[in-house]
Amino acid sequence: MTCKSCSSNKTPTMKDFQSNNLFTWCTNCGNYGIHTALRRALVAKKIPACQTLNCFDIGCNGNGSDKIGGYSFHGLHGRVIPMACGATMANSKMTVIAFGGDGGTLGEGVGHLVHAIRGNYNITFVLHNNLNYGLTKGQASPTTLKNMKMNSSPDGVTSELLHPANFVLSLESTFVARSFSGNVKHMAKTFEQALDHRGFSFVEILQSCPSYNKETPHEWYMDRVFDISNLADYDSSNRQQALAIAQDQEEKIAIGVLFQDKKSVPQIEKQPNRKDIVTDAYEETRHYDISKLLSKFR
Repeated sequence: MTCKSCSSNKTPTMKDFQSNNLFTWCTNCGNYGIHTALRRALVAKKIPACQTLNCFDIGCNGNGSDKIGGYSFHGLHGRVIPMACGATMANSKMTVIAFGGDGGTLGEGVGHLVHAIRGNYNITFVLHNNLNYGLTKGQASPTTLKNMKMNSSPDGVTSELLHPANFVLSLESTFVARSFSGNVKHMAKTFEQALDHRGFSFVEILQSCPSYNKETPHEWYMDRVFDISNLADYDSSNRQQALAIAQDQEEKIAIGVLFQDKKSVPQIEKQPNRKDIVTDAYEETRHYDISKLLSKFR
């Protein structure tokens, strides 16, 4: 399968990543900005739609699975990361991007996140962090602020929140970034940097949820986020500095590439049995006649 940009040898355009399907997100949802920023980043990196696999988890993020050109996969709740990791191991030529919410990723799927980082699989993972389970009407998630009142927690959340950036940085991750859904230009640049990284790229998007999260609306983030690229002495190769600057999620919230290991080696390149092999796993499949085996079970 080829897309128009590949068949005509033209540079990919925003139109290549368009869809005729209607958007179903709430008015002013942060997903609109994320969707636009991703398309801009793919075009800027000259990645054709037919070489892109977008993997979506269940949740509000997943409502974008049929709204973008390229190959798409809409998976099970909390299980999108292992699917994306398998895809990049099978076909390293594809640009694999996975999307998940704070609930599915840090609740049901937290184990998958841990081991994908540990393995350093060559995918870009975008965490839509709107501090709640939005698709199921505003239940508290692992990132919901303490004492914040939600539909399923009318007296306020009593558990401590899980801090995504600090959690991921503590796992020896090789790329950790953060952006804000209200700043499309910054998100697009951050996505470009993530796509360039060799290994597991973790991008947390601080996302407004106009329907169910009234504590941290768009304006709340606008007053608090700042871009670390404006800091003259910031060193993105220093994990301890990244941990320190990522800590504040209430007053001064850092966005940008918090940490990157530029010597990162992706999982597929660590395999001794793949040394000097130039083909991908999908190209090595063969047809095997298993009729004899099946006949034993008749």
